Amino acid sequence: MPEPRSAPGLPAETRAVLRGWAGSGGPLATRARVVLLAAEGLRDADIARRLGVSRQTVGSWRHRWHSGGLPGLEQRPRTGRPALVDEAEVVTRALLAPGGSGASRAIARELGVSHATVAAIRRRWQLPPDASPAPHIPTRPPLPGADVWVMGLYVDPLSAVLLAGTRPQAPRTAPAATVIGEDVLEGVARALDPLSAAPATDPAIPAREADTRRDGALPAYLAAAAEHHPDIELHAVVLWERGRPAERDTRRHPDAGTPVTFHDLPARTTWRGFLRAMIALDSTSHPESSRRVYLDLVAALERRAHRPPTGGPAEPVHWLRENVAGHLRAPARGQLPSVSASFSGVNQIDLGSFNECVVIEAVRLSGSITRGEIAHRTGLTQQSVSRIARSLLDRGILVEDAQRRATSGKPRTPVRLCGTAAHALGLHIDPELLTAVVIDLDGAIVCTCTRPVSADTDPGEFVAQVVALGHETLGKARGAVREDGLLGVGVAVPGPVDIASGTVLNPPLMQAWEDLPLLYLLKDHFPCRVLIEKDSLAAAAGERWIGRDRRARDFAYLYLGTGVGSGLYLNGDLYRGVSANAGEFGQLCAIALGRMAGDGRPEILPECNPPVSVPDFAARLGLGAAGTGGGSTAAYRAVGRAAADGDPAAVRAVREVAGAVGRGALGLVDLLDIDLIVLGGPFFTDDVAGFYLEEIGRTVNEFPTARRLRRVEVERSVLSAEAAAVGAASTLFHATFTPRLRGRDRA
Repeated sequence: MPEPRSAPGLPAETRAVLRGWAGSGGPLATRARVVLLAAEGLRDADIARRLGVSRQTVGSWRHRWHSGGLPGLEQRPRTGRPALVDEAEVVTRALLAPGGSGASRAIARELGVSHATVAAIRRRWQLPPDASPAPHIPTRPPLPGADVWVMGLYVDPLSAVLLAGTRPQAPRTAPAATVIGEDVLEGVARALDPLSAAPATDPAIPAREADTRRDGALPAYLAAAAEHHPDIELHAVVLWERGRPAERDTRRHPDAGTPVTFHDLPARTTWRGFLRAMIALDSTSHPESSRRVYLDLVAALERRAHRPPTGGPAEPVHWLRENVAGHLRAPARGQLPSVSASFSGVNQIDLGSFNECVVIEAVRLSGSITRGEIAHRTGLTQQSVSRIARSLLDRGILVEDAQRRATSGKPRTPVRLCGTAAHALGLHIDPELLTAVVIDLDGAIVCTCTRPVSADTDPGEFVAQVVALGHETLGKARGAVREDGLLGVGVAVPGPVDIASGTVLNPPLMQAWEDLPLLYLLKDHFPCRVLIEKDSLAAAAGERWIGRDRRARDFAYLYLGTGVGSGLYLNGDLYRGVSANAGEFGQLCAIALGRMAGDGRPEILPECNPPVSVPDFAARLGLGAAGTGGGSTAAYRAVGRAAADGDPAAVRAVREVAGAVGRGALGLVDLLDIDLIVLGGPFFTDDVAGFYLEEIGRTVNEFPTARRLRRVEVERSVLSAEAAAVGAASTLFHATFTPRLRGRDRA
């Protein structure tokens, strides 16, 4: 804010005091500026606009000036009203609690400021109510562009620099489905607090060596950042800086060849508030900026703050987020197959009420049902059911079956789901095999394609193969699927996966896929909704959808793939957990068996990877038929055939693995009090199914604590070997048609 040019009605000494207060940025700055501008002859409304405060505030301080002079301005403000407003804190609260003018008034009450102050701050940062963030960040100089990312953080004993990235184009039209909570915002700021108060010198290293380290660390960090994020414009916002002015100038311009510009904090913010506001803005605008990204930052800060007292020099914090360029720029021509224009998302399926989903669920579970039976099962009135059924019939979601003759009255006409009303593409990504299926609304498989792959394939080539297989499958299904009939694409991947950002983190058998932003790489090639799900959870969703009334209760799905996972269906919905990674089954088996690694963590059990462990056990027991393809699908199937033929070594090998899986299933039964275990997946083949069913069934019924109160059923999956791919496609139907009271952002 520029200083008032002159204050002709004030004595020189008083004017000097007021100018000192105005330039201090402290609690007296606003009061002094009010008096200086009033002495120039400005009206209260003009002063309020220029200073971003309310007219009442201007009038109050003018009155105190006239009645008490300088001592009147020094009086404390009334209780509850802060002397200085951190604009960034207002911005943070506005982003975390959107909702128009009502939210602005709530923020004003919470912070003890006027509604006009909150509104002025939102205007200054260009954050209008009820609109997606397209902000103006008033750093000095302002950050260019409306699309702002948090790209990194550098902290050393002299300074802290927040690395922001900008793009010239506007951000997405809709805010992210998930927004980072107050706990993560406060966690980042709290982890940085000890470093902000750290001494500027480290007694462990000589002063000259410390200067050399500081002078070289920041330029090296900025150069690495520019190389790591080549497709986004980078800006270094100085959160704080200690040292002599000459040192600051050198550090601000360390290398003319580094394409990073420096910026100071906005005038009315603290470093803490600004950091919180930038993280909130980033997470609100970009689903990629999920909790995981900032929990990684917290971990980096805590490692620095709690480094062991070895006496060695303190290393700077130089955190850089994962590369986001893969989904910020369009792929090169020919890099991935172009999308076919023959398919587009289904626009006509827009279920407007919870009751519509209730009716669809009743029809789906029954297969074919009359309107009267729907009313009886759901508790809806006959009139409501008739109205909803008529609407669903008109939109083609339901069709009428042949009339049933009634004992009295007119014949009744049952309804059922129309399978051709919608289709979904399911993709299953496995370290050894890619599978793609197209299924209809009834769960029938329209088309299936598979392609063998290698887990060490370059991620770019791997994604290209996934896209090509998806389009090949859609091409084969084109005669059965209407042009507007593709509801979306579901993708099942090995865990762990960051669902919010669609990032595959570090699947244990696919090392090349670490932190791969798969969702945003696929969205460019499929013009419809794309959902990513963990493979075991996707299989559970498919089991529930296709199993109809046979799976209309709580159950655990044990998925035998390249690794054993579990999917949980509890209380009428798929249970994902806090991070959508529920169902990690291997550690549960290891704990149940008492198998711990040297560092104390549960061991990675070979038994929980059937295609590897079964052939290895069989070979150790002397089965030559296991072959030399150790761990391959062919070797597993060879042992399975031998077990089905009664070979003792093969039977023992399969039972060994089934017993370990059964111990983990026992933990699920005792923990969740469920009475149904479903077995499926590509390695739950007919040859070995009987051994798994018998061994796991015995374990979960003989050993549970409450075994006298329930009988646990262990059943085959209703899905085929393509369980995860079918389940991935089913997540689209589950997300669209399953009745749930909470938000419908996820499957």
